Amino acid sequence: MSLLSLDPALDAGIDDAVAILRGRSVAVLTGAGVSTDSGIPDYRGEGAPKGHPMSYQEFLGSHAHRQRYWLGSHLGWSRFAQAEPNAGHDAIARGEAHGVFGGVVTQNVDALHHKAGSAKVVDLHGRLDRVRCIHCSQAYSRAAVADMLETANPWVAGLQVSGETRPDGDVAVTHTADFIVPPCPNCGGIVKPEVVFFGEFVPSAVFEQAAALVNRSEALVVAGSSLAVNTGMRLVSLAHRRKKPIVVINRGVTKADKVASVRIEAGTSETLEELVRRLSF
Repeated sequence: MSLLSLDPALDAGIDDAVAILRGRSVAVLTGAGVSTDSGIPDYRGEGAPKGHPMSYQEFLGSHAHRQRYWLGSHLGWSRFAQAEPNAGHDAIARGEAHGVFGGVVTQNVDALHHKAGSAKVVDLHGRLDRVRCIHCSQAYSRAAVADMLETANPWVAGLQVSGETRPDGDVAVTHTADFIVPPCPNCGGIVKPEVVFFGEFVPSAVFEQAAALVNRSEALVVAGSSLAVNTGMRLVSLAHRRKKPIVVINRGVTKADKVASVRIEAGTSETLEELVRRLSF
């Protein structure tokens, strides 16, 4: 007997989802709610950190903002990098391996779908474990940049991190005036994590990859996203215009609720696990 069968409403919702997804190629769109069980908070759920992350305009416009960003991001990175995939990530990877899912588009920057073993992943907003110079486009691993930051700021190793790590891997910091932000070793330019900041556009090539995955699929599952960010909702609208069934799994309202074929109000980890289990037989 399924553990979820104890909740009749949830059980029925998963049955409804199975009925419309079985036999179809399915794309998955994930948001921050998929990673909360891995210890990474979301922006909008209960207990989410207050305030917004730094915008692209702030990061480019001020050395002081870059000092604040890189110190907070560096201190939060050690926590962020230790996060491990949860049952939801594992279920999506298992679903792909069993032919249930054709691939995943994620709005998250934590690379946990990759860690879980998913092979077809479109990182819509980039990955925090990669860094690139905005001037010469030279790429660096996050570990290499962390070494540069610690070499330039040996005093950082003794700092105590307080407060929650934000969904973008940042923590709140003060007294950043003495923090040295190393320039790009290749050209002396500004280095930035390969993530889409607030106010920055998703690269067109990346969105095209995501849209292609949705287009070649016959159904869409949205998991753990309120779809407040327009790029994700554009993919849902694309599926809706093409009359593809849409299953939404989320705690709390989403912008896709009105177009969802099935709406499941529940946690993503247990729901995805059970959904893949039923679709695999």
